[in-house]
Amino acid sequence: MSESHIEYLLNECDEKSRKILHLEATTKALKDHLSALTDQAAEYERHITDEMSEARALRLELHAMRAEFLRMQKAARAEKNRLEEEIREWAARSNAAVFQDASSLPSDKQYDIVVVGGGTAGSVISSRLTEDPKINVLLIEAGPDDEGAIDLQIPGNFPDGIEPKYHWNFTTTPQSGLNDRALPYDRGHVLGGSSSINGMVYTRGAADDYDRWANVTGDDGWKWNSLLPLIKRHERWSGAVGGRNISGQYDPSVHGYDGQTKVALPWSGPNAFDNLCLEEAKAGSEFTFNLDPNSGKPLGLTWVQSTFGGGERSSASRAYLHTSVRQRSNLDILVNTRVTRVLSVGNVGSKDFRTVEIGTTVGALRNVTARVEVVLSAGSIGTPHILLLSGIGNKTELDAVGVPSTHELNDVGKNLSDHFALFAFGTSTAPDPPPVDHTAALLQWTQNRTGPLTESVTPHQLLWTRIPSNSEALQKYDDPSSGPNAPHIEIALIWGPNFGGAASLLTPHSRGSVTLASSNPFTDPLINTNYLTHPFDIEVLKEAIRTMKRFYSASGFSSFIATPIAPDPDAGEAEFEAYTRNSGVTALHAVGTASMSARGAKGGVVDPDLKVKGVKGLSIVDASVIPYAPTGHTSAPVYILAERASDLIRSRCESIA
Repeated sequence: MSESHIEYLLNECDEKSRKILHLEATTKALKDHLSALTDQAAEYERHITDEMSEARALRLELHAMRAEFLRMQKAARAEKNRLEEEIREWAARSNAAVFQDASSLPSDKQYDIVVVGGGTAGSVISSRLTEDPKINVLLIEAGPDDEGAIDLQIPGNFPDGIEPKYHWNFTTTPQSGLNDRALPYDRGHVLGGSSSINGMVYTRGAADDYDRWANVTGDDGWKWNSLLPLIKRHERWSGAVGGRNISGQYDPSVHGYDGQTKVALPWSGPNAFDNLCLEEAKAGSEFTFNLDPNSGKPLGLTWVQSTFGGGERSSASRAYLHTSVRQRSNLDILVNTRVTRVLSVGNVGSKDFRTVEIGTTVGALRNVTARVEVVLSAGSIGTPHILLLSGIGNKTELDAVGVPSTHELNDVGKNLSDHFALFAFGTSTAPDPPPVDHTAALLQWTQNRTGPLTESVTPHQLLWTRIPSNSEALQKYDDPSSGPNAPHIEIALIWGPNFGGAASLLTPHSRGSVTLASSNPFTDPLINTNYLTHPFDIEVLKEAIRTMKRFYSASGFSSFIATPIAPDPDAGEAEFEAYTRNSGVTALHAVGTASMSARGAKGGVVDPDLKVKGVKGLSIVDASVIPYAPTGHTSAPVYILAERASDLIRSRCESIA
């Protein structure tokens, strides 16, 4: 059933409804006239009866039309699902480079590079390397292909409108710092990885973050200024969805315009609350307005930029593995396939880990060996899991679960660092925002890629701040931030029937781990994020709520505030701490479980060139190598990391050729 036919039927329903209302009004008028014109009662009674009969008939017809509309709507959804399946089947048939399972992968084909994990980094690496037709790449993704998955393309489907099959559905261990709560820990189980299911916020973090990468690795190539050309290389600035005027809402000089990943401002423009926040920041007391959070100096109130463009999510797979890339003869993509281990070529003592083992729940299926190297890009959870299953890690811990040690590297799975968030709200006098008509919004998105479904639930503005230098946290503990331009706190400013926001700790002292639960590769690893186990972290969250209170204390907000923000650390620190431990949430920004460090350093997992320490033929490119939580959402730093990594790996391919 076509959309135009459905629209025609809806118009018919409206017309019949108007006719019914008119007829009922006529009936009432006739009844009033009866009392004064009794001599004509019989005639008018017949007239009324006729009109009521017609009205009943029209009502029955309207009910039938509504039932038909619902039937057609259901049929349209079924047809949409059928067409999506046809698209996926067509893609699988027409594009021989995408294999749906390991049994269909050619057994005689040789690959220079095998990339494990088709998420953010894996998509970038595979795309960039195969720009050189002499480099053959196999990309292996555990989840399904995203081709034809329209639900993943709609930004407004985050977070609840994405099917469970696109999620890993991990859960953390019970957290001692959260009164033994275990938290859902979501990762993307689909081509594009978490970039296909995340909230799409695009923040590079502070330049100080990248300069610290350079300091801890001894490699100036990781400095912000060194990376800036690669930062712009990956980005395709797309303005605002729908083309609204965005002058004064971003800095054109800090963006790239010819890259792959679309970055944009939202479809809906500034609202009354946004303007109040802007006035407060531009007043220039404690808080300032920052034209662009991605300049390397994010402190201040900023407009939110996101990885979407043209009304659609710009995931890593859609940006870097689009149709023309998939058609390259030197790139094969294998989906729905788990890599269970990396294996040494030849004897174990060679420590040349260029072979990947593809496994199923009943055992190993086959091996694939790379000519140059294997690149692990399975993310901060998946990468250490594969390394540990391969015997690369702490020998004592491996022995405890029955995994033979192949290479002792104690920091594998350690040093997990993540952001942690706390929601705090008061009530406002503002009316509830009108609900979104999802059916109408979906129709608008389908017709022209505009409307409320082109953006996620993320607010329009973020406030990036540092805690006061005289705060108890900085008086008692070392400052874990990367430098003076790096924020300790991100506050997502939210207004409606409630006002306040989500305060995120960006610079935690607490560190967690990823370890093996068993030697079975299909048993989820133990994810211990270890939130709030260092006292600095809870102190920073107290300062975050105090910052939020000061921001909303401006006179412009006074007429809109009904009750103050809670929880409030100044109303009782013990109560605040209990609430935080019972109600705080993860930001899902884990890094550090395979950290990079200087050559020859005792700690760390990879050298500055991202090659695993002490072995050959194995490198890691994903968030796990980032040694400290960045002061921004992690997707942008991973894109930047992967862009440089692709150049490093390409040079290694050229040196072996």
